[in-house]
Amino acid sequence: MKKYIINGIGTLLIVLVLVTITLAILAQTKQPDVKEELFPVNEEEAIENLSNAVKFKTVSTEDRKDINYKEFTRFLTFLKETYPTVYKQLEVETVNEYSVVLKWAGADETAQPIGLTSHYDVVPVAKGTEKDWEQDAFSGKVDEQFIWGRGTLDDKVGVIGTLEAIKYLVEDNYIPKQDIYLLFGHDEEIGGDEGAAKLTEYFKEKDIQLKYILDEGGAIVKGMVPGVEKPVGVIGVAEKGSATAILSVKGSGGHSSQPKSMTNVGRLSKAIANLEEKQFNASISGPTEELFEFTAPEMSFMYKYIFENQWLFKPVIKKILLSKPATAAVVRTTIAPTIFHAGDKDNILPEKAEAIINLRVMPGDTLADLQKQMEKMIDDDQVKIKIEGNEASKVSSTTSESFKSIQKAVRSVDDQVVVAPYIMIGASDSKHYAEIADDAYRFLPIKMEEDSLERMHGTNERIEKKAYLESIQFYIHLLKQ
Repeated sequence: MKKYIINGIGTLLIVLVLVTITLAILAQTKQPDVKEELFPVNEEEAIENLSNAVKFKTVSTEDRKDINYKEFTRFLTFLKETYPTVYKQLEVETVNEYSVVLKWAGADETAQPIGLTSHYDVVPVAKGTEKDWEQDAFSGKVDEQFIWGRGTLDDKVGVIGTLEAIKYLVEDNYIPKQDIYLLFGHDEEIGGDEGAAKLTEYFKEKDIQLKYILDEGGAIVKGMVPGVEKPVGVIGVAEKGSATAILSVKGSGGHSSQPKSMTNVGRLSKAIANLEEKQFNASISGPTEELFEFTAPEMSFMYKYIFENQWLFKPVIKKILLSKPATAAVVRTTIAPTIFHAGDKDNILPEKAEAIINLRVMPGDTLADLQKQMEKMIDDDQVKIKIEGNEASKVSSTTSESFKSIQKAVRSVDDQVVVAPYIMIGASDSKHYAEIADDAYRFLPIKMEEDSLERMHGTNERIEKKAYLESIQFYIHLLKQ
């Protein structure tokens, strides 16, 4: 009897191995088969235009009173003077003084329009880091390989890239099928409440519903997905929400010479330690699961074997993803304590302690559920929790014509790029624009250097000239579809 059981188990294992190997071998690519094509844009002029755009100090600061809006006005004048054929062909309207809508009328009035969005404000240079820049942050310096300065990655490159593409098409007498809208916001770096939010209101008032919007977000990165040697272009089909959890404790204070065994500071510290130790549940689902569905067929065999059989290996995959902060962020709502308030004198026990925790919320998690989970993890009735903020955006389709158009445009520039959906862990203006579009996609069509994310809001922001010029090609392909 024992022999039959062992043989039965052995047979099942052999069948399991054969089935999983077969699934890996038969995995079908999700990448569209397209032909590479490059259009004869004026590359020197395009590089010069981005360089000049960088020179305007359109810096957004948290205190809007400190913003030099004269630079914003000068920048908008620069766009009009630099792209006269575009501004003559397209309808142009200014919204809330500094944001702009450009409408390119299509041939078919019944076709649903699309929107390409970018912002032209930039973050300040951190005080004390000015001397660390190899080139001045607003020099627009062009050398043999790079264009330097604030906005080359985030996000004047999007503004100039789309205008260069439309300039080429207009001068080539091309007319799009549907209406195309360009939306240029002026305050994305501080939330977009006066830019993208007002532009959204503009579309609502005109009762215009876009087929999709394409905003900044993912990019083309090499070495991002394990087992994939080719560069991967990740399109954000959703973005995590951002919420603030306020933890507070009240109780008697007194002199520090007679502390209780558990002070308010100690109690709150213990609560935070419990949250960091236990964490929210992780799940490979939604955009993260789709990321691997799109990339698994392109992986080397061992990785393909694992990721094409997620039903079997999900616990292993989850453990791998949770081992690094960057990948842990795509499988769970994250907990980041950022501010702690308690006491003002070293010999007095504070009567109140308060901690601020930033939560980046996964799709499917509600603020109410997160609060219940935090209360359970902390397990202390004296620690009060209040959560306020935004839940994650809705998840856009990966089977739609819109998503496939973006895929095709990427691969029409470079057919070696693997294009896949993902969950964007940061925030963008699309949190506003998603209200006026059936789908919202977050993708900047640029091949990034390995340290580009650090440069984006940090020191020595720059873009490779080749990467910038390829982004223009992407926009041309997308618009011609």
